[in-house]
Amino acid sequence: MNFATLLLLAIGLSMDAFAVSVCKGLSLKHPDFRAYLSAGLWFGVFQALMPVVGYYLIFNFKDYVAAIDHWIAFALLAAIGANMIREALSGRESPTNASMDFKTMLLLAIATSIDALAVGISFGCLSVKLLPAVITIGITTFALSCAGMKIGSLFGLRYKSKAEIVGGVILILLGIKILLEHLKIINF
Repeated sequence: MNFATLLLLAIGLSMDAFAVSVCKGLSLKHPDFRAYLSAGLWFGVFQALMPVVGYYLIFNFKDYVAAIDHWIAFALLAAIGANMIREALSGRESPTNASMDFKTMLLLAIATSIDALAVGISFGCLSVKLLPAVITIGITTFALSCAGMKIGSLFGLRYKSKAEIVGGVILILLGIKILLEHLKIINF
């Protein structure tokens, strides 16, 4: 997986954390440096750790799924992307919560990184170099979470659903790209 593809994947995965950070920024009104750092670290670390967990979950089964690994990666990325788009278009707004306590942030970090676990499974199927991938995902999520806090404090929820739609489309397109490359229909 080249760096451009990896960066697009990281951006797509980060959109859930970005959307939650927008809500946090809105609820805090004027977040301080600690709030930015807290959101960035919680979301960035969990987005980086979950692919590692997924990678090692599938690692022992790699030989068994080698023939269909590209279909697994495509299905996971397409399902995650479609779910992000569906949630963004549902019109349901989650209530804002200004709390940055341990329990709240832990639950939000886990909830926004479940898709990264599935991507880690895809990484295991596709033999992606794990360290560069998780570093890129973690740093990208950290930066976008901090930006989301700022955007939320300035503009409110205006960009939340748009970010989730963009993230979903990116993940679906990456899934299609992986499938087409493995079927040797295209070669990027």
